[in-house]
Amino acid sequence: MSTPEGGQKTAVIVEDDPDVRHLLVEVLEAAGFSTVSVGNGIDGVRAVLAYQPLITTLDVNMPGIDGFEAARRIREKSNSYIIMLTGLADEADVVLGLGAGADEYIVKPFRPREFRARIEALLRRPRPDGATPPATRQESVGPSFPGARPAASAFPTPPGAPEGDLPPASWATPAAPAAPAAPAYVEPQPVAPAYVEPQPAAPVYVEPQPVDAPPYAEPQPYPAEPPAYPVVVPAAPPAQAIVPVYPSQELARPGMPAPGGGYWITHRDLQLNPETRIVLIGGQQVELTRTEFDLLATLLESKRRVRSKADLTLVLRGESYVTSYYVGEADKRAVEAHMTNLRRKLGDNPSNPRYIETVRGVGYRLTTELLSP
Repeated sequence: MSTPEGGQKTAVIVEDDPDVRHLLVEVLEAAGFSTVSVGNGIDGVRAVLAYQPLITTLDVNMPGIDGFEAARRIREKSNSYIIMLTGLADEADVVLGLGAGADEYIVKPFRPREFRARIEALLRRPRPDGATPPATRQESVGPSFPGARPAASAFPTPPGAPEGDLPPASWATPAAPAAPAAPAYVEPQPVAPAYVEPQPAAPVYVEPQPVDAPPYAEPQPYPAEPPAYPVVVPAAPPAQAIVPVYPSQELARPGMPAPGGGYWITHRDLQLNPETRIVLIGGQQVELTRTEFDLLATLLESKRRVRSKADLTLVLRGESYVTSYYVGEADKRAVEAHMTNLRRKLGDNPSNPRYIETVRGVGYRLTTELLSP
């Protein structure tokens, strides 16, 4: 990249919008550039190759080729600083523009003062050819391609030398070679010992030692036992089977011993043994529950005496008849239910009772001994 003769700075503006192009011309000329303006990408590439500008501004959406392609072509032939000035603000577009060769990516609408400051920042960066563009701003504003101001010489002009010429190299005082810098002392840092993971120890084989066996002892014979006298065990008498005998056709009489012990209580053809808790009707056994048996035994022992529901409740509880004991209606209904089951098992009809009759409003008692015709 080179500047035109006389030290003038050139800028190529590639922009299809006339208003934006006019604004860029004003900003760049205020910064001391002479400007070349074109309206499409193909003419922009030709202008850069023809003028080799210091600064090139590129729009993206333009006729012909877009700004990305124009930047690639310019970067192949020129080291001009490329500033992409576009309305595309997506991250992908920014990355694409910088990858195509742009040095700056500015999104429209832009601020002129910031735009000029970015240009001056670019000019402070050296390019690959080794030339560092000047970073000082120019105060004067001129037309396109203005004459550049001569730069002040850093050396005094000798008498007789033409104005503006550089002094010969023999006038320059050679600089003393710089002494090599001593290497800085770096204090050695202690190195931490490397961590070594402990390995499991291999098991140590211990050879088994023989165990001394106890000395063999000769078995001793058992001492002879003295002869035992014979034991005479008397023979047990033969067991006699006890077979209970139940009356079949002949009824047991009151007080008659019952098979297995106890005695019989009879009423008509009904028989009850309190000891063995057996009940027979006509010689046939009747299965009763404990409560039903106790009710029947109480009535048989009471004969014709009326037993109330409360009295029977206390009997079932195992309590003596005391008027202070409370007997509720639920207890009386329970007695009625048990009495109903007892009559059903005995085959007794309440309307024509054979064994137990109901005394209205009082309780229950046995029927008469005589059978009704």
